[in-house]
Amino acid sequence: MNILLVGEYSRLHNSLKEGLLALGHEVTLVSSGDEFKSFPSDILLKRKYDSGISRKVKVGLYRMFGLDITSLSLKHQFFQHKEKFKGFDIVQLINESPFGILPKYEKEIISFLKTNNKNLFLLSCGTDYISVKYASEKKFRYSIFNPLFEGRVSEKDFYSILKYLKTEYIELHTFVFKNVAGIVASDLDYHIPLAGNKKYLGLIPNPINTSKLNYQPFSEDGKIIIFHGINRANYLKKGNDYFEMALEKIQQKYAEKVSIISVENIPYSEYIVKYNSAHILLDQVFAYDQGYNALEAMAKGKVVFTGAEIEFLDHYNLKEDEVCINALPDVKYLFEKLEDLILNPEKLASISVNARDFIEREHNYISVANKYLDVWGNC
Repeated sequence: MNILLVGEYSRLHNSLKEGLLALGHEVTLVSSGDEFKSFPSDILLKRKYDSGISRKVKVGLYRMFGLDITSLSLKHQFFQHKEKFKGFDIVQLINESPFGILPKYEKEIISFLKTNNKNLFLLSCGTDYISVKYASEKKFRYSIFNPLFEGRVSEKDFYSILKYLKTEYIELHTFVFKNVAGIVASDLDYHIPLAGNKKYLGLIPNPINTSKLNYQPFSEDGKIIIFHGINRANYLKKGNDYFEMALEKIQQKYAEKVSIISVENIPYSEYIVKYNSAHILLDQVFAYDQGYNALEAMAKGKVVFTGAEIEFLDHYNLKEDEVCINALPDVKYLFEKLEDLILNPEKLASISVNARDFIEREHNYISVANKYLDVWGNC
């Protein structure tokens, strides 16, 4: 088959592409690189006017005329390549807003893709109307909305999430759901809100190319290294503040036993090098399942603090702390979990082995690609 993957988050579509290529299919990936992460694409659309003086000009134009020059630029770049986006058997959008531009321009691009290709599918990955609405209605035990519910941020600070509840994004959601043949969820955080939807085709785990991620057995030599990577735009959404407070306590009590590496807003290629030496990686708090960064780190044998709620354990038939550590919005809990691992390094060794085995068993990029092919072929 000839397949077009539209948009990129955290290398998901790149790994899926590698699995599909290994199975003999033709694949093209178009994206804007996921902002500062700079993921590769066959056709890379450059996101402009997001920093410096040009950003101030952009903001001014938007306030005065409702004109978003970043959105217009990305739309223009897409249609410059429009002949390359025709005639595919399968087109998959990584999100309802795959390029992160104004909804009216996303609709133009999606309409073009729908008209000029055979089958259009949607991947529920990243914030979208259904997942944001579900969380905003407090249907999760905790969620990315916790900082807002607790009054620690204003609605203005939370605009990047709340915008999905605005009329234009609801209309985009309705438009996309009407035009796709089906929707796939990338993990349980998107599966749970979608359950029961007529077009929902089920959960397919994130594909991980383990051939590119070497397993690093745990070694007790020297200090235990803890890695904390921060995306400043998602700082509260990911619960990085809880991690930082727990790390401060760990540093005060176990300075002679641990070394803490903290990085912020660095490209993916630098990020994976920075955490290679770590034993423990702090990923995110407000999740029921693992995101992509957590899974890649687990493939390397890191002990990851991430989403691993009872729903995840039940889905994969796992025990608590078997393959990763469930991170909760509780500084005392996070400190105690870290302390336990520091004082009992044999637990680090055991979880490290289990984590790699889990990724190979459930997230292998070729077997996951086959699952996508089965779902696409049955619609």
